[in-house]
Amino acid sequence: MSYGDEGLLARAERTGRGIALETLTGIRERARLRSPQRTTLHSLPFAQLGSFIAYKAKRAGVPVVYVDPAYTSQECSQCHHTARHNRPDQARFSCRVCGFVDHADHNASHNIRQRGWMVWVCGVQSTAPVLTLIA
Repeated sequence: MSYGDEGLLARAERTGRGIALETLTGIRERARLRSPQRTTLHSLPFAQLGSFIAYKAKRAGVPVVYVDPAYTSQECSQCHHTARHNRPDQARFSCRVCGFVDHADHNASHNIRQRGWMVWVCGVQSTAPVLTLIA
């Protein structure tokens, strides 16, 4: 989804919506990659990006919820069938049951959004860090 010139937080604030993020703790330990790919993975600041988003969301009054990342990239956002074979390659998602085809990241983002909605509906409060202002 393209936001044009409007940023993610600005759009969430304008529309009165929240932000759902995957809980990515332990991603480096779980990833099974070749040596050159490990170097790239270990240079990505996952926690830092999540902290920045949560901090800015808190300042803007935008709620943030964290969801379980398990199988978000293998689950069909239409029929919810989950299988490794739904991802024939890194960029493409193709459900083996209902035939839904989409970009893999786009499909996963819909699953994260849906999980975030369920967390929110069940009454879980934002887990964005408490903002401390120094006077």
